[in-house]
Amino acid sequence: MILSTTSTFKGHHIENYLGIVSGETIIGANIFKDIFASITDIVGGRSSSYEQVLREAKATAMSEMEMQARQIGANAILGIDLDYETIRQGMLMVTVTGTAVKTKNYKINLEHA
Repeated sequence: MILSTTSTFKGHHIENYLGIVSGETIIGANIFKDIFASITDIVGGRSSSYEQVLREAKATAMSEMEMQARQIGANAILGIDLDYETIRQGMLMVTVTGTAVKTKNYKINLEHA
């Protein structure tokens, strides 16, 4: 599956627009991550535990979106947009949306161009 934040794919012809697909996940951080993140906030630096949780949430949402696209016959998703939103203390929602399309790969013949 081809994934892109752009509205076109170089070297591919869009045969059919199949609709909007999305994936969502809600994650919560546990108390230990909150404690270590608070210490990181005080002393400075990055919170690798929160970064890992965010990566996992993004991967889950992307996987869900790809599964939806495959179910409707898409082989690519255009215009992908990721959104992160705090629902309440310790809870984060990751949403990803895009346009599912059916594409055909084509090659430009430079000898005859």
